[in-house]
Amino acid sequence: MATLETQILDDIIVKSRRKLLTLGGAALAGVVLGTAKPAMAASYNDADILNFALNLEYLEANFYYIAAFGCTIDAPNAAALAAGAPSGGIPISSSSFVGTPGGPVSMTGTNMVNFSGQTAIGAYAVETAIEEGKHVLFLQSALSSAAVAQPLINLTTAWQMLGGALTPSQPTFSPYASAQAFLLGAYVFEDVGVTAYHGAASLLTISGNLSAAAGILGVEAYHAGLVRTTITGIDPTGTGIGAIAVSISNLRAALSKAGLLGATAPINDTNPDDFGPLPVSVTLAGMTGYTSTKIVDADATNSIAFSRNTTQVLNIVTGGGAVNTAGTAAVSPAKGIFFTNGLNAGPNGFK
Repeated sequence: MATLETQILDDIIVKSRRKLLTLGGAALAGVVLGTAKPAMAASYNDADILNFALNLEYLEANFYYIAAFGCTIDAPNAAALAAGAPSGGIPISSSSFVGTPGGPVSMTGTNMVNFSGQTAIGAYAVETAIEEGKHVLFLQSALSSAAVAQPLINLTTAWQMLGGALTPSQPTFSPYASAQAFLLGAYVFEDVGVTAYHGAASLLTISGNLSAAAGILGVEAYHAGLVRTTITGIDPTGTGIGAIAVSISNLRAALSKAGLLGATAPINDTNPDDFGPLPVSVTLAGMTGYTSTKIVDADATNSIAFSRNTTQVLNIVTGGGAVNTAGTAAVSPAKGIFFTNGLNAGPNGFK
């Protein structure tokens, strides 16, 4: 059954498709990726920006499909079809797509998550999987013959590379191991979308486009807030799964600024992540201890959500490949972690 959130998303996709395509390159860059500070972003055209988003949606949609249904987006099984996945699957390559096809995401080392006893988390996984799949279809339709094929995506060893940084005691971390592990996997991605859409606000000049972007941002925030709320509910003191979420926040902040994965880099991002119960001990009726949470990822002064620009977003999903440890632009296209060979792009590329 469609939820209000799903209905809003459908409405946004249907009504905003043509509006998004009428945006200028710089404004559209802001809608999808956040404030376009890097000089290279000025050379992007509409198709470049939409294809950047499509690359990321391929990644997220496959992550959620595997966790919720045990299949990839191009080969839906009975569980995915029952939830509303397209009967023919979501195309990942065709003769009209551009770029180097990476083929289906490998299922080796992955599995459908066992959500036994965690009905709410399982329901979240199912709904989000279908919504992320709709994002892929929307972008492919909007781009038409300019759409890129799904690049080579790593959802197996990528987690092992991240594992040492996130959970030193469990370097073989897998988001498919349990419902709680899945939440941590979702937490890796969700806040990135919120910070990217916030970066778009100042670039939009047409009220209809601003309205659509705000609505999509709202959906992303629903997802991120639910993940944060659930983690806090499971671990209100921040000593278990919450502590790992803090490690994820710290790693994202460091990567988005510059430092390569595994390198020693200061966490000095101008738009840092945050997580975990605030160190405030208060007494409420029947409750004593840490009761403040971090449902919202925002600055402490004005409670305004953080924002990230193009390079920062790319740096996170490639493990620091967009900017080197010296803080200068990478010479070759960014690749690594989730995008083994980099993103599929048009002639302007993504660095």
